[in-house]
Amino acid sequence: MTQGSFTVTIRAAPDVVWPWVSQLEKHVEWSTKPYSVEWISGTPNAVGSRYRSAGSIPTDKDHVNEGEITESVPNQRFALRADDPEGPFHNTYTLTPTAEGTSVTFRLVFPKMSPPKAAIGALIFNTTGKADIRRRMALLKQRIEAST
Repeated sequence: MTQGSFTVTIRAAPDVVWPWVSQLEKHVEWSTKPYSVEWISGTPNAVGSRYRSAGSIPTDKDHVNEGEITESVPNQRFALRADDPEGPFHNTYTLTPTAEGTSVTFRLVFPKMSPPKAAIGALIFNTTGKADIRRRMALLKQRIEAST
């Protein structure tokens, strides 16, 4: 199964970093590509809430999916499931206090796919997806540090 973890250390306390990862509306501010999100049910950003997002992925410039917030432990962990036609993608942000501020780890787990699609998905993730996520994590760091 394709997956990856990406970590950045931000010079800010977890309570400063938390809103940037736990409020999907703020993800727009650190996306490297056009991105939008709207709430379709529940209390925004609360466990069980459902959303619809639109953005660009390597194979689809206007990719739309729906998902659900699956975990929210303030200042520690935020997770969501993006329901894609290929299956659920699991996204988790983990915040860890450090001497320098906060370590933020983003983990993405792809759904189990048929062998041809799994191979293509892994190739695209390894060639462009990982670089896109690293740029996005760097932008998260830049935005938060500039705001403090």
